[in-house]
Amino acid sequence: MNLCDLHCHSTFSDGSLTPSQLIKLAEEKGLKALALTDHNTAGGLKEFMEAGAASSVIPVPGCEFTSEYEGHELHIVGLFFREEHWPEVADYVELMHLAKHHANRRLIQALNEGGIDIRYEEAAALTDAEEFNRAHVARVLAAKGYVSSVQEAFQNILKEGNGFYRPPRRLTSLGTIRFIKQYGAVAVLAHPFLNLKEEELLEFLPKAKAAGLDAMETLYTEFDEETTAKAKAIAARFGLAQSGGSDFHGEAKPKISLGSGWGNLAVPFSFYEHLEAIAHSPRE
Repeated sequence: MNLCDLHCHSTFSDGSLTPSQLIKLAEEKGLKALALTDHNTAGGLKEFMEAGAASSVIPVPGCEFTSEYEGHELHIVGLFFREEHWPEVADYVELMHLAKHHANRRLIQALNEGGIDIRYEEAAALTDAEEFNRAHVARVLAAKGYVSSVQEAFQNILKEGNGFYRPPRRLTSLGTIRFIKQYGAVAVLAHPFLNLKEEELLEFLPKAKAAGLDAMETLYTEFDEETTAKAKAIAARFGLAQSGGSDFHGEAKPKISLGSGWGNLAVPFSFYEHLEAIAHSPRE
């Protein structure tokens, strides 16, 4: 069975492998296609596509946008962004990066005032992205012994509402879907159920579909069989294509493997083929 992975991250956001290293790893694992979906940046796509061109792995240029819908943080993945539109991605997220920068400064200051010795530069050194995120702060906290793991940092010190972290202003989910479609890419709702209850998802999808949503991840590392079945049924109900991926980050999420997630993930290559067909279909 030919497999793919349509959701992973490199050093250009919060992953630990470079884009070219991801292609090499995908080749070693026998994946037929791999999408790079770094958070809010197209910065790694040039290296990724060049590495893919010299590989047996089909590279899919993407981006995972952090957005907000009625107080919920939702991640919208754009796949098959053409190279001439990568600068448009950078322009779209520019104000969000500025907001992220100020949020990071606030976080470091709050941690310092709370007696935690951490510098902005320590977290920034862990990524090639324009701005670091909480995963990088968590890695510093773990390295300094404030927590035993990245997961513990998120569950305690860095959890929203615990006093240290205040999220930056985000892009709107529906606006992000429209942006993705404006530039001929494929709009995918990433890991549904992580931030939405089922009834909230059912309320969101008609609006998202009207905005241009093409697909939803039905296969994802953290989904059990029941959740996967539910996701597939909902995707079919709303006429959405299926996508899926490991959400591989490398050292930041060491238990998740590229392509196979926690061990049982298997995203069929047909998912890639269907989404590619959507990307190349005439726009209405």
